[in-house]
Amino acid sequence: MQAIQIEVYYDFICPWCWIGQRNLAAALAERDPHEPVSIRYIPFELNPTMPIEGMDRRMYRSQKFGSWARSQGMDAQVTGAGLAAGALFNYDKVMRTPNTRLAHRLMQFAQQHGEPQESAALYQAIYTAYFNEGRDIGSLDTLVEIAAQCAFDTSEVRAYLLSAAGLQDIDAARERAGRLGVQAVPTIRIDGDVISGAQPSVVFSNALLLAAQRKAS
Repeated sequence: MQAIQIEVYYDFICPWCWIGQRNLAAALAERDPHEPVSIRYIPFELNPTMPIEGMDRRMYRSQKFGSWARSQGMDAQVTGAGLAAGALFNYDKVMRTPNTRLAHRLMQFAQQHGEPQESAALYQAIYTAYFNEGRDIGSLDTLVEIAAQCAFDTSEVRAYLLSAAGLQDIDAARERAGRLGVQAVPTIRIDGDVISGAQPSVVFSNALLLAAQRKAS
């Protein structure tokens, strides 16, 4: 059977992308192991004009949402939803809102040079580092450390991120997403079927089942 093609449009700054990832992973764990899947992580920058060094999170969120109190209310909602999906948010540790372009480039490197399971582990690890541990995922050194934890060669990772490799690919991915009608994240395409938002795992399970039935016929 041909592999089911999955495209994950994401940004590491989006908490719902992490929740969606956990729900998709739960659905994938329940599928028939003889039904192969191929997952591609496609960057969708939400804050392309964010300063390279990021911003103080309280300042940024207060400006964006009108008040810090409103931001905290939204954080509480996300934290509750995350618990059900196994995504543990510690917003009291998150001091900065990062520029995520470097993290997107790291995922590009992983998908070009690593095995699928290594890319999946890195994808999860970056979310954990930011939302659970409060680390600055806009920092080169932080990303190199995360990559090392996922068995990537640190010297190769650092050289790639210090170069201009992959920059045009990120812009091209954003443009392609627009042509496909992707306007927000998370958006997950399973063999062309579009699932928008951090849907429950059963939604992903049903989409995988339908895709498998189409492949079989």
